Amino acid sequence: MSTVWVLAACGLALGSAFAADIPGDARRGEELFRSQQCIQCHSINGHGGTAAPDLARRIDRNYTPTVMATLMWNHAPRMWAAMKKQDISKAELSPESAADLFAYFVSARYFEQPGDAARGKQLFAAKRCADCHGIQKSPNEAAPPVAKWGSLADPIVLAQQMWNHGARMKEEMAKRKIPRPTLTAQELTDMLVYLQHLPETRNETINFTFSSSDKGEELFRLKGCAGCHTGALSFETMIKNQTLTQIAAAMWDHQPLMKTTPPTLSEDEMRQIVSYIWARQYFHGHGIADRGKRVFAEKHCATCHDDASSGASKLPNTKGGYSDITMVSILWEHGPQMLDMMNQRKIEWPRFTAPEMADLIAYLNSR
Repeated sequence: MSTVWVLAACGLALGSAFAADIPGDARRGEELFRSQQCIQCHSINGHGGTAAPDLARRIDRNYTPTVMATLMWNHAPRMWAAMKKQDISKAELSPESAADLFAYFVSARYFEQPGDAARGKQLFAAKRCADCHGIQKSPNEAAPPVAKWGSLADPIVLAQQMWNHGARMKEEMAKRKIPRPTLTAQELTDMLVYLQHLPETRNETINFTFSSSDKGEELFRLKGCAGCHTGALSFETMIKNQTLTQIAAAMWDHQPLMKTTPPTLSEDEMRQIVSYIWARQYFHGHGIADRGKRVFAEKHCATCHDDASSGASKLPNTKGGYSDITMVSILWEHGPQMLDMMNQRKIEWPRFTAPEMADLIAYLNSR
Protein backbone atom coordinates (compact mmCIF):
# COMPACT_ATOMS: atom_id res chain seq x y z
CA MET A 1 0.00 0.00 0.00
CA SER A 2 1.30 3.48 -0.85
CA THR A 3 0.06 5.29 2.24
CA VAL A 4 1.01 4.08 5.71
CA TRP A 5 -0.46 5.87 8.69
CA VAL A 6 0.49 5.10 12.26
CA LEU A 7 -2.02 6.01 14.94
CA ALA A 8 -2.02 5.87 18.66
CA ALA A 9 -5.20 3.82 19.13
CA CYS A 10 -6.22 4.65 22.66
CA GLY A 11 -8.73 2.75 24.74
CA LEU A 12 -12.25 4.14 24.95
CA ALA A 13 -13.43 6.05 28.01
CA LEU A 14 -16.80 4.55 28.83
CA GLY A 15 -19.35 5.84 31.31
CA SER A 16 -17.63 6.73 34.56
CA ALA A 17 -14.94 4.07 34.14
CA PHE A 18 -11.87 4.53 31.95
CA ALA A 19 -10.30 1.59 30.16
CA ALA A 20 -6.53 1.60 29.99
CA ASP A 21 -4.99 3.25 26.93
CA ILE A 22 -3.69 0.70 24.44
CA PRO A 23 -1.24 2.06 21.86
CA GLY A 24 -1.68 0.89 18.28
CA ASP A 25 0.76 1.07 15.40
CA ALA A 26 -0.36 0.67 11.80
CA ARG A 27 3.05 -0.65 10.74
CA ARG A 28 2.73 -3.54 13.18
CA GLY A 29 -0.92 -3.91 12.14
CA GLU A 30 0.03 -4.28 8.48
CA GLU A 31 2.47 -7.04 9.37
CA LEU A 32 -0.15 -8.79 11.51
CA PHE A 33 -2.67 -8.53 8.69
CA ARG A 34 -0.26 -10.53 6.55
CA SER A 35 1.27 -12.90 9.09
CA GLN A 36 -2.09 -13.88 10.62
CA GLN A 37 -3.45 -14.66 7.13
CA CYS A 38 -6.22 -12.05 7.19
CA ILE A 39 -4.97 -11.05 3.74
CA GLN A 40 -6.01 -14.44 2.31
CA CYS A 41 -9.66 -13.40 2.46
CA HIS A 42 -9.66 -9.63 3.01
CA SER A 43 -7.87 -6.95 1.03
CA ILE A 44 -6.87 -3.36 1.76
CA ASN A 45 -7.34 -1.03 -1.20
CA GLY A 46 -7.38 -4.00 -3.57
CA HIS A 47 -4.29 -5.73 -2.17
CA GLY A 48 -5.24 -9.15 -0.83
CA GLY A 49 -7.97 -11.76 -1.13
CA THR A 50 -11.39 -11.35 -2.70
CA ALA A 51 -13.44 -13.81 -0.65
CA ALA A 52 -14.27 -11.13 1.95
CA PRO A 53 -14.82 -7.35 1.74
CA ASP A 54 -12.01 -4.88 1.06
CA LEU A 55 -11.73 -3.36 4.51
CA ALA A 56 -10.54 0.05 3.30
CA ARG A 57 -13.69 0.58 1.25
CA ARG A 58 -15.93 0.67 4.29
CA ILE A 59 -13.83 3.08 6.33
CA ASP A 60 -14.65 6.77 6.79
CA ARG A 61 -14.85 9.20 9.67
CA ASN A 62 -17.63 7.15 11.23
CA TYR A 63 -15.32 4.14 11.49
CA THR A 64 -14.52 4.21 15.18
CA PRO A 65 -13.18 1.51 17.50
CA THR A 66 -16.79 0.85 18.51
CA VAL A 67 -17.80 0.26 14.90
CA MET A 68 -14.83 -2.07 14.38
CA ALA A 69 -15.73 -4.11 17.45
CA THR A 70 -19.37 -4.27 16.33
CA LEU A 71 -18.57 -5.35 12.77
CA MET A 72 -16.12 -8.01 13.92
CA TRP A 73 -18.56 -9.34 16.53
CA ASN A 74 -21.46 -9.55 14.09
CA HIS A 75 -19.32 -11.13 11.38
CA ALA A 76 -17.40 -13.57 13.58
CA PRO A 77 -19.38 -16.84 13.12
CA ARG A 78 -19.27 -16.57 9.34
CA MET A 79 -15.59 -15.63 9.46
CA TRP A 80 -14.69 -18.61 11.65
CA ALA A 81 -16.62 -20.94 9.32
CA ALA A 82 -14.76 -19.57 6.28
CA MET A 83 -11.41 -19.97 8.07
CA LYS A 84 -12.24 -23.57 8.96
CA LYS A 85 -13.22 -24.31 5.38
CA GLN A 86 -9.90 -22.90 4.10
CA ASP A 87 -7.93 -24.63 6.88
CA ILE A 88 -6.69 -21.31 8.29
CA SER A 89 -5.61 -21.55 11.91
CA LYS A 90 -7.04 -18.96 14.27
CA ALA A 91 -4.13 -16.99 15.66
CA GLU A 92 -4.05 -15.39 19.08
CA LEU A 93 -5.06 -11.75 19.20
CA SER A 94 -3.96 -9.72 22.22
CA PRO A 95 -5.51 -6.30 22.95
CA GLU A 96 -2.25 -4.76 21.74
CA SER A 97 -2.51 -6.65 18.44
CA ALA A 98 -6.16 -5.65 18.07
CA ALA A 99 -5.14 -2.00 18.51
CA ASP A 100 -2.45 -2.40 15.85
CA LEU A 101 -4.91 -3.94 13.39
CA PHE A 102 -7.43 -1.16 13.96
CA ALA A 103 -4.73 1.44 13.36
CA TYR A 104 -3.85 -0.27 10.09
CA PHE A 105 -7.47 -0.50 8.92
CA VAL A 106 -8.03 3.21 9.57
CA SER A 107 -4.70 4.08 7.97
CA ALA A 108 -5.84 2.91 4.56
CA ARG A 109 -8.58 5.48 4.03
CA TYR A 110 -9.73 8.02 6.53
CA PHE A 111 -8.27 11.44 6.92
CA GLU A 112 -8.43 13.72 3.93
CA GLN A 113 -11.33 15.22 2.00
CA PRO A 114 -11.64 15.82 -1.77
CA GLY A 115 -10.03 18.89 -3.32
CA ASP A 116 -10.30 20.70 -6.64
CA ALA A 117 -7.10 21.30 -8.60
CA ALA A 118 -8.57 24.14 -10.70
CA ARG A 119 -9.60 26.02 -7.57
CA GLY A 120 -6.22 25.23 -6.05
CA LYS A 121 -4.37 26.79 -8.99
CA GLN A 122 -6.41 29.97 -8.65
CA LEU A 123 -5.86 30.07 -4.88
CA PHE A 124 -2.11 29.55 -5.20
CA ALA A 125 -2.01 32.82 -7.12
CA ALA A 126 -4.74 34.65 -5.19
CA LYS A 127 -3.14 33.90 -1.81
CA ARG A 128 0.14 35.31 -3.21
CA CYS A 129 2.00 32.02 -2.70
CA ALA A 130 3.27 32.25 -6.28
CA ASP A 131 4.88 35.61 -5.51
CA CYS A 132 7.67 33.74 -3.70
CA HIS A 133 7.33 30.06 -4.59
CA GLY A 134 7.75 28.91 -8.17
CA ILE A 135 7.19 25.39 -9.42
CA GLN A 136 10.75 24.50 -10.50
CA LYS A 137 12.45 27.81 -9.73
CA SER A 138 11.22 30.44 -7.28
CA PRO A 139 11.05 34.22 -7.86
CA ASN A 140 12.40 34.52 -4.31
CA GLU A 141 15.63 32.61 -4.02
CA ALA A 142 15.03 32.07 -0.28
CA ALA A 143 11.72 30.29 -0.98
CA PRO A 144 12.04 26.63 -2.05
CA PRO A 145 10.25 25.77 -5.30
CA VAL A 146 7.25 23.48 -5.14
CA ALA A 147 9.14 20.64 -6.84
CA LYS A 148 11.34 20.42 -3.72
CA TRP A 149 8.54 20.43 -1.16
CA GLY A 150 8.72 17.13 0.73
CA SER A 151 5.58 18.22 2.54
CA LEU A 152 3.43 17.50 -0.52
CA ALA A 153 3.76 13.79 0.25
CA ASP A 154 3.20 14.05 3.98
CA PRO A 155 0.56 16.14 5.80
CA ILE A 156 2.52 15.94 9.06
CA VAL A 157 5.56 17.47 7.37
CA LEU A 158 3.24 20.06 5.82
CA ALA A 159 1.96 21.08 9.25
CA GLN A 160 5.50 21.14 10.65
CA GLN A 161 6.91 23.20 7.77
CA MET A 162 4.05 25.69 7.85
CA TRP A 163 4.43 26.02 11.61
CA ASN A 164 8.20 26.42 11.74
CA HIS A 165 8.46 28.78 8.77
CA GLY A 166 5.42 30.88 9.65
CA ALA A 167 7.39 33.63 11.42
CA ARG A 168 10.02 33.88 8.68
CA MET A 169 7.36 33.91 5.98
CA LYS A 170 5.54 36.65 7.85
CA GLU A 171 8.71 38.79 7.83
CA GLU A 172 9.28 38.17 4.14
CA MET A 173 5.67 39.03 3.33
CA ALA A 174 5.97 42.24 5.33
CA LYS A 175 9.06 43.24 3.32
CA ARG A 176 7.14 42.67 0.10
CA LYS A 177 4.01 44.32 1.51
CA ILE A 178 2.04 41.12 1.00
CA PRO A 179 -0.70 40.53 3.60
CA ARG A 180 -0.32 37.23 5.43
CA PRO A 181 -3.12 35.07 4.02
CA THR A 182 -5.53 33.08 6.10
CA LEU A 183 -6.42 29.59 4.92
CA THR A 184 -9.51 27.48 5.29
CA ALA A 185 -9.06 23.72 5.28
CA GLN A 186 -10.79 23.49 1.89
CA GLU A 187 -8.51 26.14 0.39
CA LEU A 188 -5.40 24.35 1.62
CA THR A 189 -6.77 21.02 0.36
CA ASP A 190 -7.49 22.49 -3.08
CA MET A 191 -3.98 23.94 -3.32
CA LEU A 192 -2.43 20.64 -2.28
CA VAL A 193 -4.42 18.73 -4.89
CA TYR A 194 -3.25 21.21 -7.54
CA LEU A 195 0.40 21.02 -6.44
CA GLN A 196 0.37 17.22 -6.02
CA HIS A 197 -0.78 16.72 -9.61
CA LEU A 198 1.72 18.94 -11.36
CA PRO A 199 3.97 17.12 -13.88
CA GLU A 200 6.92 17.85 -11.59
CA THR A 201 5.30 16.28 -8.51
CA ARG A 202 2.65 13.79 -9.60
CA ASN A 203 4.96 10.78 -9.39
CA GLU A 204 5.94 11.47 -5.80
CA THR A 205 5.00 8.54 -3.55
CA ILE A 206 2.78 9.37 -0.61
CA ASN A 207 4.39 7.81 2.44
CA PHE A 208 2.84 9.23 5.55
CA THR A 209 3.44 7.88 9.05
CA PHE A 210 2.61 8.81 12.59
CA SER A 211 5.34 8.16 15.10
CA SER A 212 4.66 6.34 18.32
CA SER A 213 3.00 8.79 20.72
CA ASP A 214 4.96 7.56 23.75
CA LYS A 215 6.52 11.00 24.25
CA GLY A 216 3.63 13.02 22.82
CA GLU A 217 2.09 13.98 26.14
CA GLU A 218 5.46 15.06 27.57
CA LEU A 219 6.24 17.13 24.46
CA PHE A 220 2.78 18.67 24.61
CA ARG A 221 3.72 20.04 28.03
CA LEU A 222 7.36 20.91 27.30
CA LYS A 223 6.49 22.90 24.18
CA GLY A 224 3.97 24.95 26.16
CA CYS A 225 0.86 23.65 24.37
CA ALA A 226 -0.72 22.38 27.60
CA GLY A 227 -0.56 25.84 29.16
CA CYS A 228 -3.33 27.13 26.88
CA HIS A 229 -5.08 24.08 25.48
CA THR A 230 -7.10 22.98 28.48
CA GLY A 231 -10.82 23.10 29.27
CA ALA A 232 -12.81 24.70 26.45
CA LEU A 233 -9.58 25.01 24.42
CA SER A 234 -8.75 21.34 24.82
CA PHE A 235 -7.78 19.63 21.57
CA GLU A 236 -10.21 16.80 22.27
CA THR A 237 -12.92 19.37 21.50
CA MET A 238 -11.15 21.64 19.04
CA ILE A 239 -10.03 19.02 16.51
CA LYS A 240 -12.93 16.59 16.82
CA ASN A 241 -13.28 14.85 13.43
CA GLN A 242 -10.76 17.22 11.82
CA THR A 243 -8.59 16.08 8.95
CA LEU A 244 -4.86 16.66 9.18
CA THR A 245 -5.12 19.32 6.48
CA GLN A 246 -7.75 21.07 8.60
CA ILE A 247 -5.35 20.92 11.54
CA ALA A 248 -2.49 22.33 9.43
CA ALA A 249 -4.68 25.22 8.21
CA ALA A 250 -5.87 25.97 11.75
CA MET A 251 -2.26 26.00 13.01
CA TRP A 252 -1.29 28.41 10.23
CA ASP A 253 -4.10 30.82 11.11
CA HIS A 254 -3.53 30.46 14.85
CA GLN A 255 0.21 31.14 14.96
CA PRO A 256 0.08 34.96 14.56
CA LEU A 257 -2.42 35.16 17.42
CA MET A 258 -0.14 33.49 19.95
CA LYS A 259 1.01 35.69 22.84
CA THR A 260 4.36 33.92 23.13
CA THR A 261 6.93 32.96 20.50
CA PRO A 262 5.75 29.75 18.82
CA PRO A 263 7.98 26.78 19.68
CA THR A 264 10.00 25.18 16.90
CA LEU A 265 9.05 21.56 16.27
CA SER A 266 11.12 18.87 14.60
CA GLU A 267 9.38 16.47 12.24
CA ASP A 268 9.39 13.71 14.85
CA GLU A 269 8.13 16.08 17.56
CA MET A 270 5.26 17.14 15.34
CA ARG A 271 4.39 13.49 14.71
CA GLN A 272 4.54 12.69 18.42
CA ILE A 273 2.32 15.60 19.40
CA VAL A 274 -0.22 15.13 16.61
CA SER A 275 -0.41 11.41 17.35
CA TYR A 276 -1.04 12.15 21.02
CA ILE A 277 -3.75 14.78 20.55
CA TRP A 278 -5.38 12.89 17.67
CA ALA A 279 -5.73 9.75 19.73
CA ARG A 280 -7.23 11.63 22.67
CA GLN A 281 -9.92 13.33 20.62
CA TYR A 282 -10.73 10.42 18.32
CA PHE A 283 -10.62 7.29 20.41
CA HIS A 284 -12.49 8.51 23.47
CA GLY A 285 -16.26 7.98 23.41
CA HIS A 286 -19.08 7.27 25.80
CA GLY A 287 -21.51 4.51 26.59
CA ILE A 288 -24.28 4.46 29.20
CA ALA A 289 -24.14 1.64 31.73
CA ASP A 290 -27.89 1.53 32.43
CA ARG A 291 -28.64 1.01 28.76
CA GLY A 292 -25.80 -1.51 28.58
CA LYS A 293 -27.44 -3.53 31.35
CA ARG A 294 -30.54 -3.89 29.16
CA VAL A 295 -28.37 -4.89 26.19
CA PHE A 296 -26.67 -7.52 28.39
CA ALA A 297 -30.09 -9.01 29.12
CA GLU A 298 -31.72 -8.59 25.70
CA LYS A 299 -28.79 -10.10 23.80
CA HIS A 300 -28.87 -13.15 26.14
CA CYS A 301 -25.41 -12.47 27.59
CA ALA A 302 -26.89 -13.02 31.04
CA THR A 303 -28.09 -16.50 30.06
CA CYS A 304 -24.55 -17.82 30.41
CA HIS A 305 -22.58 -15.14 32.21
CA ASP A 306 -25.06 -14.86 35.09
CA ASP A 307 -25.53 -18.62 35.34
CA ALA A 308 -22.86 -20.36 37.41
CA SER A 309 -23.74 -23.74 35.91
CA SER A 310 -22.79 -22.57 32.42
CA GLY A 311 -19.11 -22.33 33.23
CA ALA A 312 -19.13 -18.81 31.75
CA SER A 313 -20.30 -16.92 34.80
CA LYS A 314 -17.02 -15.04 35.07
CA LEU A 315 -16.32 -12.54 32.35
CA PRO A 316 -12.77 -12.59 30.94
CA ASN A 317 -10.36 -10.42 32.87
CA THR A 318 -8.93 -7.37 31.14
CA LYS A 319 -6.11 -5.17 32.34
CA GLY A 320 -7.51 -1.77 33.21
CA GLY A 321 -11.12 -2.47 32.22
CA TYR A 322 -13.07 -3.15 29.04
CA SER A 323 -12.79 -1.16 25.82
CA ASP A 324 -13.66 -1.71 22.17
CA ILE A 325 -10.11 -2.93 21.58
CA THR A 326 -10.22 -5.45 24.44
CA MET A 327 -13.66 -6.64 23.28
CA VAL A 328 -12.18 -7.54 19.88
CA SER A 329 -9.43 -9.51 21.62
CA ILE A 330 -11.94 -11.25 23.91
CA LEU A 331 -14.14 -12.12 20.94
CA TRP A 332 -11.20 -13.61 19.05
CA GLU A 333 -9.87 -15.61 21.99
CA HIS A 334 -13.13 -16.85 23.53
CA GLY A 335 -15.65 -16.48 20.70
CA PRO A 336 -15.50 -19.98 19.14
CA GLN A 337 -16.03 -21.63 22.53
CA MET A 338 -18.85 -19.17 23.21
CA LEU A 339 -20.46 -19.96 19.86
CA ASP A 340 -20.35 -23.72 20.56
CA MET A 341 -21.96 -23.18 23.95
CA MET A 342 -24.70 -20.98 22.46
CA ASN A 343 -25.41 -23.54 19.74
CA GLN A 344 -25.80 -26.23 22.41
CA ARG A 345 -28.28 -24.03 24.27
CA LYS A 346 -29.97 -23.00 21.00
CA ILE A 347 -29.25 -19.35 21.64
CA GLU A 348 -28.82 -17.09 18.61
CA TRP A 349 -25.42 -15.42 18.23
CA PRO A 350 -25.83 -11.81 19.43
CA ARG A 351 -25.45 -8.98 16.97
CA PHE A 352 -24.99 -5.37 18.02
CA THR A 353 -25.27 -1.85 16.75
CA ALA A 354 -22.35 0.45 17.56
CA PRO A 355 -24.31 2.33 20.30
CA GLU A 356 -25.31 -1.01 21.83
CA MET A 357 -21.68 -2.11 21.89
CA ALA A 358 -20.61 1.14 23.58
CA ASP A 359 -23.37 0.80 26.19
CA LEU A 360 -22.55 -2.85 26.81
CA ILE A 361 -18.89 -2.05 27.47
CA ALA A 362 -19.91 0.75 29.83
CA TYR A 363 -22.04 -1.75 31.75
CA LEU A 364 -19.25 -4.33 31.88
CA ASN A 365 -16.95 -1.70 33.34
CA SER A 366 -19.55 -0.88 35.98
CA ARG A 367 -20.07 -4.47 37.21
